[in-house]
Amino acid sequence: MKGGGGVSTPPGGQGLHAADLMIRVVLPAHLRALARVSGEVELQVEGQVTQCSVLDALEARYPTLRGTIRDQRTMRRRAFIRFFACQQDLSHEQPDAPLPEAVAAGAEPYLIVGAMAGG
Repeated sequence: MKGGGGVSTPPGGQGLHAADLMIRVVLPAHLRALARVSGEVELQVEGQVTQCSVLDALEARYPTLRGTIRDQRTMRRRAFIRFFACQQDLSHEQPDAPLPEAVAAGAEPYLIVGAMAGG
């Protein structure tokens, strides 16, 4: 586990907090270009590690991404964006639900994927 110590489990044992841990985020190519990054992004997330807290940290660090992943008025994900972690589609999960512990610990990345449409 990266970062050593600093992991606490809230009452009820659900989820981890990222006091000293870095969350790994994988962005699709067009968002990496917009944010001017290559490869994975590492973020420190305040409080409980949820989809919302990860996206808040991502948008705070890379303001050019605001409005590209989720609507800034409703805070809902954009139609052609999907979220995955630990081989699970989290796109329809509640934004404040804790992410898997492997993501909170930095062992597994949180993937933001551009969905395909067409015909």
